[in-house]
Amino acid sequence: MKNSSRGLALAIALCFSAGFAPADENSVNPKILEILDKISEARIRAILEKLEAFGTRNTMSTQDDPVRGVGAARTWILNEFKSYNPRLQVRFEKFRVKKQGQRIFKDVDLWNVIAVLPGTRMPETQIFVSGHYDSLNLGNRPAGAPAGPSADGTGGGLNATANMTLADFEKNADLPAPGVCDDGSGTAAVMELARVMSAYEFDKTLVFVAFAGEEQGLIGSGLQAAKSRKENQVIEAVLNNDIIGTEVAGNGRTGNSSLNIYSDETMDSVSQQLSRYVREIGERYLPAMKVNTIFMGDRLGRGGDHTPFQLEGFAAVRFSTPNEIYVNQHHAGDTLANMSVPYTTRVAKVNAAVAASLALAPKPPIVMPEPRAASAAAAGATASAAASPVTTPAGTTSGSAPGRRIGPMISRGGGYDAVLRWRVAGSDADIKGYAIMIRPTTSPYWEQEIYVGKVNTYTMKDVSIDDLKFGVRAIGANGAESLVTPYAYPPRQKTEILTVE
Repeated sequence: MKNSSRGLALAIALCFSAGFAPADENSVNPKILEILDKISEARIRAILEKLEAFGTRNTMSTQDDPVRGVGAARTWILNEFKSYNPRLQVRFEKFRVKKQGQRIFKDVDLWNVIAVLPGTRMPETQIFVSGHYDSLNLGNRPAGAPAGPSADGTGGGLNATANMTLADFEKNADLPAPGVCDDGSGTAAVMELARVMSAYEFDKTLVFVAFAGEEQGLIGSGLQAAKSRKENQVIEAVLNNDIIGTEVAGNGRTGNSSLNIYSDETMDSVSQQLSRYVREIGERYLPAMKVNTIFMGDRLGRGGDHTPFQLEGFAAVRFSTPNEIYVNQHHAGDTLANMSVPYTTRVAKVNAAVAASLALAPKPPIVMPEPRAASAAAAGATASAAASPVTTPAGTTSGSAPGRRIGPMISRGGGYDAVLRWRVAGSDADIKGYAIMIRPTTSPYWEQEIYVGKVNTYTMKDVSIDDLKFGVRAIGANGAESLVTPYAYPPRQKTEILTVE
C-alpha cells in the first residue's frame, strides 16, 4: 500500500485551486490541510468574548431581552450562521418542554440552532458537529463541599445539587453564568467550522448544531436525537464537543497536546469505531496532538450531548479536555480569562479533519448478508429445528433455531483460512477499493491494514478467524477512507430448553 508524506501532499496542494485532489491510501488530502489552515484562533476568541458578554445562557433565563440571556444568545448564533455562507441552511429547531423536576421549573421553549451544508453526492448521509450553547451557575457551594464534579455530573462537589430546592434553581437561573469553557468552547468550535467548511463542497451533508438544554439533562440533544430516529435520518457520525477549553487542570496537571475521545464500553460498537477513526485521522492531520480513545460513555457518572444519539443507535463520541477545572464549572469563574483559546483552536482542527474526511469518504461497507439471504438462512435453520423434539423458544432471532445467529459474512475456508466477504453501500462508482483491517482480540486499535483492491471477497491463507478481530473499510476514488465495519456477531441469546414431563 502506498504512503504519501505530508510534504508531498503540501506540494500537490499547490497544483489545485479548487475541488479535492485524489489522495493515496493513508495520505493527507491537501484541501483538508487548507481547511485547517483557515481555522482562526482570533475568530474563536471573538466568538467566546461575545458568548461571555450575554451574562448568562441558562435555558431558564430570560428569552426576550435583546442583549442578555439565552434568547439573545441563540438569536446571535443563528444570525452568525446565516452570515457565513448562503449555502448554509440555517434554522431553529424549537421544542416546547413541560415543567418537570427542579431544573425545568416551568414550561420553557427550547431552541437548538442548526446550520446544514448539503452534500453533493450522498446528501442523505449526515455528519454532525455539535456543542451546547446553554450555561449554568449553581450558586454558592455548601460549606465544606469539595470542588470536584458531583455524582450527577455537575460541578461543585458531591452534594452540589442534592439539597437544592426549586426556589434555589429559580434564583440561580439569573445568576452570571459565562460558561466560556462549558460549553462556549464547543459552541465556538462548531461556529468556526461552519464558517470555514461552508466554503467547500462535500459528498455528504455536514450538520453544525448548537444544542440548548444540555445543563437541564441533555434535553435539546435528546429531543433532536429522538426526532432523527423517528424520521429515519441517516446520521453516520456525531462529533460532540463539550469542555474543550482548558489545558491546565485544577490540580495543576498541564497538557495542551492531548485530547480525550469518549465513546462507550461495548467492544466494536459503532461509537468505538468512530473513536478509532477520530484517533487515526486526527493524529494523521495534526501529529502534534495525541488523541486518547477512552472506551467509556463519558467521564465516570457523567454525560454529554453525544449520549442521546448513542441511545438512538447512532455513532457518537465526545471531544473533551483531559484537564478540567472543576471549581469553575457551573459557576461564575468559567470565564475567558480561565481558559485557553489556542487549545480550543487545536481541538477544532481535529474536528475539521475528521468531519471533512468522513464527508468525503464512501459509506462503510456492509458485512451482513442481504436480507433475503439472511431470511433464507433463518428459514433453513427453522426447518432443521422443526425435525427436532426441541421447540424454538421465544426471544431468539426471528426464524432461527436455538443458539443460531445471523452473523457477518466471514467463514473458515477449508477450515483453516479466513474468508471475508462484503457488500458495497451506496454507489460502486465511488469506490477505488477496499482495505482489510486486522488486530489481536486484546488490542484496542487496528494494527494491520491490507489494501485488496476493488473486490468483494478476500481469502487469507492459514489465518484463523478465531484468533483475531477483522474489519473492512472502503477507499473512495478521491482517496478518502470510510469508517471500518467490523465482523462482529450479535450477542448470543439465552435459550429456554423445553423438556418432556
